[in-house]
Amino acid sequence: MSTDTQTPSGPGSSITAFLRRDTTGGLFLLIAMLLALVLANSPWSEFYFGVRDAEVGPPLTGLQHTVAHWSADGLLALFFFLTGLELKTEFVDGELHNIRKAILPVVAAAGGVLVPALIFLGVNLASGGEASALHGWAVPTATDIAFAVSVLAVVGSSLPVAMRTFLLTLAVVDDLIAILIIAFVYTESVKVGFLGGAAVLLALFWFLTHKYMAWFMHKKWAAWVILLPIGLVTWWLVYESGIHATIAGVLLGFMVPVLKQEPRVIREEDPRMGLAPTLEHRFRPLSNGIVIPVFAFFSAGVAVGGLSGIKDAAMDPVSLGIVAGLVLGKPIGIFGASWLMDRFTSAEKDKDYTWFDMFGMTFVAGIGFTVSLLVAELSFGEGSPHSDHAKVGILCGSFLAALIGAALVAPRNAKYKKMRAAGEDPDTLD
Repeated sequence: MSTDTQTPSGPGSSITAFLRRDTTGGLFLLIAMLLALVLANSPWSEFYFGVRDAEVGPPLTGLQHTVAHWSADGLLALFFFLTGLELKTEFVDGELHNIRKAILPVVAAAGGVLVPALIFLGVNLASGGEASALHGWAVPTATDIAFAVSVLAVVGSSLPVAMRTFLLTLAVVDDLIAILIIAFVYTESVKVGFLGGAAVLLALFWFLTHKYMAWFMHKKWAAWVILLPIGLVTWWLVYESGIHATIAGVLLGFMVPVLKQEPRVIREEDPRMGLAPTLEHRFRPLSNGIVIPVFAFFSAGVAVGGLSGIKDAAMDPVSLGIVAGLVLGKPIGIFGASWLMDRFTSAEKDKDYTWFDMFGMTFVAGIGFTVSLLVAELSFGEGSPHSDHAKVGILCGSFLAALIGAALVAPRNAKYKKMRAAGEDPDTLD
């Protein structure tokens, strides 16, 4: 989970502090998505698609790809690097460290992946859709942590802390499952030589970050001059191995040392924080301010084609399966798995919030976007009819899930706000 930060006053400090907020990535994602949709369906559509499909890259390297491809395979690696840091932090000193405490959101996340996938397959099989359409079964399984947290921050500022912790833990596990799906499902063949080279550099990255952790923290230039080149070469080797290149970001994130009981509020970079939160502190503004919106801008632009195009998308089992998976599958899977665990095992739902509170959160978890858009491209290929319809399904399903989740959570937030105003702390109802 991203760390709440406070930075010292100074030139640009307010901007970087804003860019580090959980809600900023979701806000910029929404703006970029809407801008892409407007441009793709406007007189400037030719310009938009021309830029998106323009091939760039160093000559004579085999790394000349479209701008959209670079945003998905290149820039998004930084987003996944931060995801790797978050995952390792949770395993070492977070909600996932104590498996008995984490088991409920972990199983809930698994349910939130399984049921949407089954619903997508059911919709497409029942409609007699093309066999190629079934490749998109993983599209509605992802939760966009940045956007989900943004919705919860806007409509649920007074909710019990345990609710936000549950959603964040669930989203982190969801990210881990999505990473495994990308690594194993969307990898057709593996070139062992390149993968071996990546393993060597990962070991070097691990050695340097562990052996010289304090030095990298004190010398801010060192991460850019030493760690960044190692990361770039590792990314290239993973890319050439046949595994999706964003996995390199996750693996590099897991190589960074995580100290127990690190401060969760960063006011300034301090050696006591450890290297993991330091790197998160430095790179979060870049991810929220550039990586996420650029990826969304070049991935969400779909030429709907007027009413006929909307009709075609609405009749495609791919888009219908995605909408049903996000809006129905996520709540059914998450809520159902949580209730079964609470009812038939020793795992228990936190008593600080009710089952109805959780029901509202399950719809917020149905917000897809970032990883769903990436999986859609991997499933169908950029620019194919199924890919465009999948993106329409992701946007519509996520929007509906956000609206329903906000409508359910907002009244509960008002109730907890009144409790706090009356001096009753909803965080101590156990």
